[in-house]
Amino acid sequence: MCPDVSLPAADPTASIVRVVLDVPLDRWFDYVNPGLPVREGNRVVVPFAGRQLVGIVMALATESDVPEHKLKAVLQVFDDVPFDTATLKLLRFCADYYHYPFGQTVLASLPLRLRQIKPAVSRKMWVYQLAQPIPVDFVGKRQQVLSRLIALLQQHGECNEAMLAKTSASWRKAMQGLLDGGYVSRREVIATRPSMPASDLAPTLNDEQAHAVNAILDNLHGFQPWLLFGVTGSGKTEVYIRLLEKVLTEPQAQALIMVPEINLTPQLESRFRSRLSQFALVTLHSHLSESERLQNWQAAQSGTARIVIGTRLSIFTPMPHLKLMILDEEHDTSYKQQDGMRYHARDVALVRAKQANIPVVLGSATPSLESWYNAIGDRGQSGRAARKPSYRLLTLSRRAAAQAQLPRIFCIDTTHSPPEAGLTPQLKHAIELRLQRGEQSLLFINRRGYAPVLHCSACQWLADCRRCSAKAVLHLRQRVLRCHHCGDEQPIPVQCPSCGNPDLRPVGQATQRIEETLQQLFPQARVARVDRDTIQAKDALTELLSAVHAGKVDILIGTQMLAKGHDFANLTLVGVLDTDSALYSPDYRASERLFAQLMQVAGRAGRGDKPGEVLIQTAFPQHALFAALREQNYAAFADDLLQERIAMQFPPATYIAVMKAEATDYSLVERFLTDFSQAARQYVTEHAVTLVDQPLIYDPVRPGIARLNRMERGYVMLQSAHRGALQQLLQVAVEWSNAHPLQAKIRWIIDVDALEY
Repeated sequence: MCPDVSLPAADPTASIVRVVLDVPLDRWFDYVNPGLPVREGNRVVVPFAGRQLVGIVMALATESDVPEHKLKAVLQVFDDVPFDTATLKLLRFCADYYHYPFGQTVLASLPLRLRQIKPAVSRKMWVYQLAQPIPVDFVGKRQQVLSRLIALLQQHGECNEAMLAKTSASWRKAMQGLLDGGYVSRREVIATRPSMPASDLAPTLNDEQAHAVNAILDNLHGFQPWLLFGVTGSGKTEVYIRLLEKVLTEPQAQALIMVPEINLTPQLESRFRSRLSQFALVTLHSHLSESERLQNWQAAQSGTARIVIGTRLSIFTPMPHLKLMILDEEHDTSYKQQDGMRYHARDVALVRAKQANIPVVLGSATPSLESWYNAIGDRGQSGRAARKPSYRLLTLSRRAAAQAQLPRIFCIDTTHSPPEAGLTPQLKHAIELRLQRGEQSLLFINRRGYAPVLHCSACQWLADCRRCSAKAVLHLRQRVLRCHHCGDEQPIPVQCPSCGNPDLRPVGQATQRIEETLQQLFPQARVARVDRDTIQAKDALTELLSAVHAGKVDILIGTQMLAKGHDFANLTLVGVLDTDSALYSPDYRASERLFAQLMQVAGRAGRGDKPGEVLIQTAFPQHALFAALREQNYAAFADDLLQERIAMQFPPATYIAVMKAEATDYSLVERFLTDFSQAARQYVTEHAVTLVDQPLIYDPVRPGIARLNRMERGYVMLQSAHRGALQQLLQVAVEWSNAHPLQAKIRWIIDVDALEY
């Protein structure tokens, strides 16, 4: 393992530079300093295995374990220091806990521009101010642009480029004369987007909201996790805003607000910019250009940005004055990284908050079972000692707007009322009523494309992906079959490849097909589809949401992109088209995820002054999950599910990790995983005294998608009631795997607290 990550004081006599690199080796690398001005934390360019890589200097030394004549020299030093000691400490924890090389952990957390060999150049932004009085005769009668510039500088004292650009498109030429004459000075600042004018429309808090705000504000100076459990539309965002208003009054204080998906950013950003316009705000997510991401990251790192709104990776953003963290929709599985280091941003946020000794607020209408468990404990069921809560629970049980009520939820039994083209008669009638009233409807189906299957009725052939053990989805408008797992595309065959039958038919419903059906049924309606196929342009989602708010859309069709976070005042109907497939899932988390998804999408209805209605099409209307959903009683559902998990010894009552392996030949995977499970069992048996609780090691199995992108896959699950015992076993597993004879022929990864197998 790497040594401690704290950055020591610079040693001017040091000739050895110790660097971490983006390579799968958990160690530091020594290089000779040829006399370059280098200090701890600098980015450097060094030679490695015949190529040049960017690394981070972790230490300076006077000697190395490797003879100095065998060491290569540092090629280039950048003068920036991207990390502070606190951020490196967090990254060191993540590398250890998730068993991932420290160098890859560190470099992957940086913006791409900081991982490239060329200098990280972001667009410069300047502010200008008067340096000395300007003579009256300096401005000619026809120099109107120059006159306006001077007037603006005299009025505001200091102006940024956005303010000056309003005077004229040619303002820079006029400004140059003032700079050359010494009448104006300028200084460089980190570019941040200006906020909107402050809004006076601050709603009055209800009793529950006020209690939540006051409880958190009374405990600002220390680590404390808060679970803000509020029904959809209960005003959780308003609670966040009131907390930020108070926290950010402290000079230089910063706050990090995290959302699980990019599509939740625009609406939240708009609310914050409107209500908190006095504080510089930036966003961090993958829809930004690399230049924008670097600018925003630097604004956060420098302390210029007071509010940072970001997705999963933003948890590693250096923020020197961080005082509060908020995770909205904390239950969302998008917070879990599914490639590279498999970290969970929610769990990392808790660690960061504890290290920084600050509060962290987890908000959700349907908390994850892990957070619910930490908030209520296990209440000592089955004769065991009760596990005390480690989170403090705050509940918002009603909608914030006095006139807004929770929607009524009904199940439509599809065995008695079969859908036609995906829609039951009851749902069609409900949509027609909304169109007559001028209200909006949302149809939720979590499948994009035209149909999930292309089928030959003669020989029962189904269109498969060429690279995966999964079905290829029909995208009729694009005339392709597309795999939603690996992205492979193939043309739609004109006849069955198996028997030659030309009559190939789409089976099942997806967003494109539902859109086509609605346009045929309601030709007068304005229909909009929201999925990853339609929301590809940078501002596409923002523009579509603006159209919905402006009343230019009558019917929305969407996947989970629309299931949470959005507030449509005129939307009164939600139709859920296909949920039953989740009830057949072998995943023990499937019911938890389905309930959360349905509660979230149901919460889009009736958020204004008009009552909302939710119609769910299902063949199992009497299922316990739907019974709890109709009552909108998440607490009762979660309590029952939690007791079931405790009895079965599944998370969150226990801890799991998964050893995943893949290769082009499954026999290699099977041999590696079999050897691994045997070695792990032997280690547990031999070290039963030192391991507090013996982890359970399961036999190797294949996941539901056994082949992904031409790689055959398998995994072994490890389970333990004690996190420390599992971590001890995983550390040995890493060493064992690196020494295995097949390690060069397979790819393996350890997924701690895995959500998908």
